[in-house]
Parts: sequence; C-alpha cells; structure tokens
Amino acid sequence: MKDVLIIGGGPAGLSAALTALRRHKSCLILAGERGESAIAPAAAVENYPGLPHISGDELLERMERQAVEAGAELHRGKATAILPMGDSFSVAAGSEVFEGRSLLLCTGISRGGAYPGERELLGRGVSYCVTCDGMLYRGKDVCVLGFTPEAEAEAGLLEEMGCRVRLFTRRGKYEILGEKSVTALRTAEGDVPCAAVFVLRAAAIPDALLPGLAMEGEHISVTRGMECSVEGVFAAGDCTGGPYQIAKAVGEGNVAALSACAWLERR
Repeated sequence: MKDVLIIGGGPAGLSAALTALRRHKSCLILAGERGESAIAPAAAVENYPGLPHISGDELLERMERQAVEAGAELHRGKATAILPMGDSFSVAAGSEVFEGRSLLLCTGISRGGAYPGERELLGRGVSYCVTCDGMLYRGKDVCVLGFTPEAEAEAGLLEEMGCRVRLFTRRGKYEILGEKSVTALRTAEGDVPCAAVFVLRAAAIPDALLPGLAMEGEHISVTRGMECSVEGVFAAGDCTGGPYQIAKAVGEGNVAALSACAWLERR
C-alpha cells in the first residue's frame, strides 16, 4: 500500500508525486500512455517558464523520468473504479487493484461529461473496463463507445470473449437506455439493443469513478488546499477547472500533495 495514490500522469500528477516524495511519502502514479495526454501532440510549448520551445511530449517525458528517478512507481493503466475502504482507497485498473492511504485525482477533463443514463446504469451494464466485465456478456450484444487509440483492440477482445460487438468511434449524442439494467444505446441512427455499453475515454469522469464526489459542472469541487468533498481525496489540474494551463496544473499538484501529506501526518 502506498501513502499517496495518484490517478493521472500529466503535469499535475507528476508534480504531486515529486512533492509527496520530497515529504518522504511512498507514491504510485496510475497513468495512461503518455501519447494520450492533451499536451503530448504540441509541437512546441511556449508558455512554460524556463523551458522554451520544448515539445509537449518531451516535457511530459522529462517530468515522468524525474518522478520515477525520485522514487515514484509508475503503472500504465486506466482507473475504472475507486472504492473507499475506511482508512484507505482501492483503485481498480484493468484486472489489477492498487491501494493508497490517500488519493489524488489528476484525471484531466472529459469534455462533454457523462452520457444520459451512464451514471445511473454504472455497474448494471455500463462499464469502463473490458478486461474486468467482458466475460459477463458472453453471447450477448454489447456496444462500445470507443474514443481512445486502443478502442478497436478492446472491441476485438470482446469479440474473442464471445460478445456480439457494435463499435462507435464517432463522438456525438448518445443515450444509454434501461431501468434496472442496460437495454439499448440510443444513437443518431436509432436505438441499438444491447446488454452492455463499454465507455472508453482518454479521461475519466471523476464522480463516475468515485460516487459522492462533489462537482461543479464538469469539474471537481475543491478547497484552496485542493481538498475534495471525500476525506482523504485531493484533486489538481484540468479536472478542477480552468485555466487549462501546464503551470496551473503543476502548481495545483504541488498544493494537493502538500495537503495530502499534512492529512496523512495528522492521522
């Protein structure tokens, strides 16, 4: 179990890791592939102090290497669920589970928010993890809303598991239908009957990961110390609101980690 478990490997999460490590706290970063970051495609980042003309990918690579060399553990994977355990937090990512005494959400922002029916039917046909839940729908019709580079491969994995798969890669208006469980996906072309909808995004919707998390629109509600409404949980970066700038994310990551360390020490 780590002292600080960070979801998100962008500037906010990497900054938080460095600060936590300097405060002698063990730290694990749960992050997707670096190329999925919103800043990775930037040919040149011109407004980050001290590093003019650096590319977004190179900046992330340097930050990531620095955090790992300082002692952070880095795991590639997307968080699919968070479970508060009283004095710790369990985070599922694929078939693995990670534990931390405190939790930092540095998830970035999922533009557009949740689809109608997504939160209501989460765990009852709505899933974020093919590896975790695919076998539950063997022999059944499933839909995949796939907006990540690996979406096609994930849809193929569902087919290998024996599911009948419809893959949707075009962003648009979707609605997940059902009362007790998923019964269909509503699309612009009509309703598609299915038993499950797998929603694959680059950035997670925080309150879908952690039910009960207070939000302000699409953003996590935080105090000046980056504390969230759930005790032991802190947030930083784009997920807390604009401006969506690297310098702001790095500063918030630092503050969130300091607050998490202080919280751990009080306990």
